Amino acid sequence: MENNRNVNIVLDSEGKDVVLINDIRFKGKRGVDWDAVKEYLFEYVGDVYEISNTKDLVYIGSDLPDEYTGSEYTESLRGGNAKAKANATQGIPELLSIATGKFHRENTAKKHLRDAKYGWYRCDSRFALPVFADDGKVERYNLYHASMLIRHANDNKLYLYDVIDIKKETSNSLSLQGLPDTKPIS
Repeated sequence: MENNRNVNIVLDSEGKDVVLINDIRFKGKRGVDWDAVKEYLFEYVGDVYEISNTKDLVYIGSDLPDEYTGSEYTESLRGGNAKAKANATQGIPELLSIATGKFHRENTAKKHLRDAKYGWYRCDSRFALPVFADDGKVERYNLYHASMLIRHANDNKLYLYDVIDIKKETSNSLSLQGLPDTKPIS
């Protein structure tokens, strides 16, 4: 990918993996430009990533950009969670890599009989986004939990379908000590 992602995997104070996304690529006071997010996501289509803990290969299909930006879940998001989901796109390879807690669910929706014939998987992942002070330096990182929704298609491959249930972790904080110096994308 030629988008110069500034992403690292770090450990939190409890020794758990966190995807550290060092730039805020999608910002705005009136909301997220989901068309720009969709365009960004197309750069991943055709890629394959491995979930380290299960060794499962997860493909990025051409349906991801539309689902990620136009799902009912995405349309319900406002404020900080919407911006968190938009900016999480920068760390999709790493979010998949550190995913844990793989859970299977049968497909119950007729509309998905073709694209999720063998059901769905959910995995948990975590990411952190910087909060910048007025001087442009990182003040702190907000931590988020996310569920990676993966469909098990009729070709017997796993495809990332969406990232849902994004929630800010209020009880945990990510120490700035030892983290890379970051600057926002202008």
